[in-house]
Amino acid sequence: GMVDTRLVSATRDSNRGIAIRAKSTFPKWPSPVMESRGNYRDDAAILEPVIGGPLYSAQSSLPHLPVPELQETITTFLPTALPLAETEQEARDLMDKCRVFPQQASKLQEKLLHRKEYDMKDTSWLQLWWNTAGYLQVRDPVTINVSYYFNFKDDPTIFDERAATSIIGDHPPHLGVKRGASLLYACAEFRKMICSGEFPYERIGRKEPKTPLCSVAFKYMFHCCRIPRREMDTYKMYDPSLHTHCIVARNGRFFAVDFVDDSGNPLGMDVLEERLHQCIEIADANANYVEDDGDDIISMLGWLTSSDRDSWADAREELLRIGGKPVEHALEKLESGAFLLCLDDEKPVSMKECGDLFWTGSLSSGHNRWFDKSIQLFVTENGKTGLQGEHSMMDGMPVIALSDYITKQSYSSVCDKSVSAREDGHRGSVIDIFAQCKAQLSSSSNSTLKAMIVKAKNDFKTLITDHEQHVQSFQGYGSTLMKKMEYSPDAYAQMAIQLAVYRLHGKQVGTYEATQMRPYLHGRTETTRGVSFESAKFVKRMGMVANFNDSPPSLQEKKALLVNAVKSHVDYVTKAAKGKGVDRHFLGLSMIAGGDDQLPYLYSDPVFIKSKTWRVSTSHLTHPNIDHWGFGEVVSDGLGIAYSVKPNSCIFNIAARKEHGWTEKLSHLLEEALLEMKELNDPGQSSKL
Repeated sequence: GMVDTRLVSATRDSNRGIAIRAKSTFPKWPSPVMESRGNYRDDAAILEPVIGGPLYSAQSSLPHLPVPELQETITTFLPTALPLAETEQEARDLMDKCRVFPQQASKLQEKLLHRKEYDMKDTSWLQLWWNTAGYLQVRDPVTINVSYYFNFKDDPTIFDERAATSIIGDHPPHLGVKRGASLLYACAEFRKMICSGEFPYERIGRKEPKTPLCSVAFKYMFHCCRIPRREMDTYKMYDPSLHTHCIVARNGRFFAVDFVDDSGNPLGMDVLEERLHQCIEIADANANYVEDDGDDIISMLGWLTSSDRDSWADAREELLRIGGKPVEHALEKLESGAFLLCLDDEKPVSMKECGDLFWTGSLSSGHNRWFDKSIQLFVTENGKTGLQGEHSMMDGMPVIALSDYITKQSYSSVCDKSVSAREDGHRGSVIDIFAQCKAQLSSSSNSTLKAMIVKAKNDFKTLITDHEQHVQSFQGYGSTLMKKMEYSPDAYAQMAIQLAVYRLHGKQVGTYEATQMRPYLHGRTETTRGVSFESAKFVKRMGMVANFNDSPPSLQEKKALLVNAVKSHVDYVTKAAKGKGVDRHFLGLSMIAGGDDQLPYLYSDPVFIKSKTWRVSTSHLTHPNIDHWGFGEVVSDGLGIAYSVKPNSCIFNIAARKEHGWTEKLSHLLEEALLEMKELNDPGQSSKL
């Protein structure tokens, strides 16, 4: 049945590997590779009992995602939509449809409850719909539209005199190599904990007993790759006990690099640095090809992964058709690598420069990516570092756990604990993956593949030139002062966003904030809606223009409205976190509707639709070692706002289509809003900042 189709025949490599690698610390999977179709439950049923360990030990006791009551959903929903009605008539129509909604949706609600209690009783009623309709079936390119990036804090110790490579002595010190090797080392340690299940499951809460979080997504972190398929993509997951390599990309060439020993422990830093130098030497020697004549097709394959999913699916089929077994082996090697490390040759300095490189690779390094890899790490020539996460099976929080671990380890601290193992350093351990396919792929008969690559590159160029980002690095104040003023820093930042967007558009628009649902089994996210009666009153009272010379009574009035708006936002977040948001419920009712089912009138209401058209999509993530982060907008006339509220600063990354000219304007309006909001609480102080 369901399981068998998902266990793909043994990879040829694995048989060779089993005898040699029998002493791996990881339990062997029932099959060397599994192809997930987006169902957390099915993947977990096969793999979690095998992996075991503390990581999955709380799974069986996690509560299940609830289905809210219909009336409850309407009561929560109405205040998020009414402020968006532009006429009395629109408001009345909306309220009428809300009134009849519980009765009109009662049959759908019964079906949804049945799904929760029966068909999906051992998982979340939502997850399969969300993973497939929300991600794997979406045909847009993953770059910009789906993936997100982090820009990590600098590691000053890569500039120290000492260097593991000084032992080797035949390479000048290279900042990218030093930082890259320390990432490989730290990732190896984290990978060992995840793939063995020894990593303790995550918990949240200030006081004991803390709330355990679902660990399901960790299985999609290492040795995984999204696979383009017509209509719906899949996710290939390779057995970590059979693989000791990661992938290193340089100048569009992809190398398989062994970075751990058979027990899953990192190789010595001297070996890792030597191997990264090898990758650079081989790739740079081959990099003098002429950009557009397609001679060196194997340096251009990365462009294909930036295409819309159907085009890339067709191109992958074409690759396999003309390349046969060698290409099949090469793709398998690439997909089965623990993760991808991109050694870029740029030297970005500003947050925006780093952001553009880590978001898409830009035109200079867009081919030095494999956008389907679940984790891509980036290191630049001058030692800047970032990460990109492929979003379909894993949200940001598990990736924060990885980022936390690897950014806490500096180059010098890794060198201190690294054990030199010179004898492992034989040169055969760096494989140029597609080199053996050169003959098949470069023959002149393959004009179809060449045309596909040219089209992918042109589409990529259009996609990235149509977009822009702007960073507002606000140094005025941050969470320390917000807490002192008795506000939730997240809700305070959200109200700054509401005010700035109101001034940008002259009105409020549908606003999405991601809220994590991992306290529930197989939970992912719920929407916290930023529009409310309270935020509407606040932004209207603040007006279209900032006023820094307001009278004390007026400031008091505005402050009271800000207090209410922040409190209302916190209340919504609290509800959403308990599974009592409205958006996943509305989605579930519409997904369960069959051919004979009538959708409630509310679904076609213009204000209802406007309220869930996410013209502002936001997400909050603050970590001391993440300087800034970002993602794209979700609708073409929208904004993607990734923000961090640090103790003494607030960083906003604003992304949108360039044609609108919004990003710089909004950046200014955010700065102004934050200064003005401080003035409400602390009159006359802003000028002294």
